[in-house]
Amino acid sequence: MTAAARPDVWLPIPADGIEGLPEGLNYRFWDGGPDFPGDPADCVFYVVPYMKGVRVAVRPLPLMGSVRVVQTLSAGIDHVEPGLGGLPPGVVLCNARGVHEASTAELTLALVLASLRGIPYFVEGQRREEWRAGFYPALADKSVLIVGYGSIGAAIEDRLAPFECARVVRVARSARTTERGEVLPLAQLPTLLPEADVVVLSTPLTESTRGLADAEFLARMKDGALLVNVARGPVVDTKALLAELESGRLRAALDVTDPEPLPAGHPLWHAPNCLISPHVGGSTSAFMPRAKRLLRSQLTRFADGGAVDNLDNIVLTTH
Repeated sequence: MTAAARPDVWLPIPADGIEGLPEGLNYRFWDGGPDFPGDPADCVFYVVPYMKGVRVAVRPLPLMGSVRVVQTLSAGIDHVEPGLGGLPPGVVLCNARGVHEASTAELTLALVLASLRGIPYFVEGQRREEWRAGFYPALADKSVLIVGYGSIGAAIEDRLAPFECARVVRVARSARTTERGEVLPLAQLPTLLPEADVVVLSTPLTESTRGLADAEFLARMKDGALLVNVARGPVVDTKALLAELESGRLRAALDVTDPEPLPAGHPLWHAPNCLISPHVGGSTSAFMPRAKRLLRSQLTRFADGGAVDNLDNIVLTTH
């Protein structure tokens, strides 16, 4: 089969940098640049450029009449959803389950520990040459509530295990039982929030989770509790959070914000007891080897049978 007759696969990583890709596919490199690498109508497997935003992600989709698989390299798929309506029926949308769990869970623990143990306060003290001794909160003996118990939520709990937390409570869209114990439904949040010292948001951004942490949600959190958002910025009502931070009642550690990127002059930058990281939950040295492993696996399935059957990564199929 000539290269021209092979089905096109668009990759945001050069194919020669991914060992073990199957033969019989024509790999084209596109990382969101102004020029497409080929005719989008010939693309059958589209891997969305990573962290390039909605406009880049959806730009070729209206032209991809032959596409059969859209593969993100992110855990969330909210940045491609606006472009799905024009796709032909039967297109499979896959997320990057297995790529970001380690990095995002690692950052979650870093944010929790830094916030509780006063690390930003110490950094400021070092800059000012001030010895800021005293007693600070520990993660040990705290109750942690994980809102959004998918693969990332489970990875966060795995890393909480050595820290002697008093309790870890799991919440997801619907109730179920896991190896670590019961997962409670979102409907029970009102009774769970007042008992939690740390509330971790790791839920996908959907219409049901947009604005989930609103004024009522935050008001139910106990005085002095820490809100950690490693999900998406719009899961939290920024105005409501600012009110709680400025009153001194709550603390926050945010890897994502709304708006994002957070513009200069935004009050969140200087809100008391607020630690901000610039959406780097998945952007670590752990990303590339896991992303390549996922692409190799998915494309091998695709080449073998013309479709992906890795149900762990399939988010939806267009109709």
